[in-house]
Amino acid sequence: MAKRKVLYEGKAKTIYEGPEPGTVIQYFKDDATAFNAQKKDVIAGKGVLNNRISAHIMTKLEGIGIPTHFMRSLNMREQLVREVSIVPVEVVVRNVAAGSLCKRLGVTEGTTLPQPIIEFYYKNDDLGDPMINEQHIVSFGWADPYEMDEIVHMAYRVNDYLNGLFAGIGLRLIDFKLEFGRLFGEYGEVYMMLADEISPDNCRLWDAKTNEKMDKDRFRQDLGGLVEAYQAVAERLGLIPKGGIISGGDINEQLAAGLEEIENELAKERRLRGVKRPSPTGGKPRSV
Repeated sequence: MAKRKVLYEGKAKTIYEGPEPGTVIQYFKDDATAFNAQKKDVIAGKGVLNNRISAHIMTKLEGIGIPTHFMRSLNMREQLVREVSIVPVEVVVRNVAAGSLCKRLGVTEGTTLPQPIIEFYYKNDDLGDPMINEQHIVSFGWADPYEMDEIVHMAYRVNDYLNGLFAGIGLRLIDFKLEFGRLFGEYGEVYMMLADEISPDNCRLWDAKTNEKMDKDRFRQDLGGLVEAYQAVAERLGLIPKGGIISGGDINEQLAAGLEEIENELAKERRLRGVKRPSPTGGKPRSV
């Protein structure tokens, strides 16, 4: 097999050159990191579960009109996705107080917020992904006001949908992180779409009855049982058989390979909607 060209090496994923123009392959690693990679480990099977959960959620979001970069799953660890220009801004949506929000503001963990809070962070590991606002984003050219309108609108819609999806399987969506990318059209038009992944790696999920943590906080807080928690999420979503596909750090390769591949059929038929720009006579964006 010819060696594939690595385009980007991240903490949890590797991006390879795709088989055709405009595509890349997203490979999910078993690496677990926290606190800006100060804490690291390799947890067998984590990447397999995240790949499957994220593929499923992306297709569901496509079904409510959220354009995503996901095209189809290729195998246990890889997805074919559209090649997009990533906006260097992490969008965090919070429904319940947890994590850094509690540390910054002294709010008790588990406090239900009166309304969802959207926060922005500059995607820069060297700087520790500092918190920023929309004025920073626009002033430094990371996104313009019209693109921010699209991003915020999609973030709220994703939050509404995911709250219902997870509530239906007995989970509370505490908070989550999104990334967005630009796809450029033939005539210079810009399409904003959801990129990266949505999985227990970047969603806080608590059991609705017990408040047991079912996400990467199990690694951050040395709770153990991370793969077991991720498997429980995948089982509740109907993505793997009961009993799981990973036991004692070993992946049942035959069982995992036999799982049905996930394809984003709606993306083939979807007509992309470009970022809304004002007419020359007026119309100001909400942002800034």
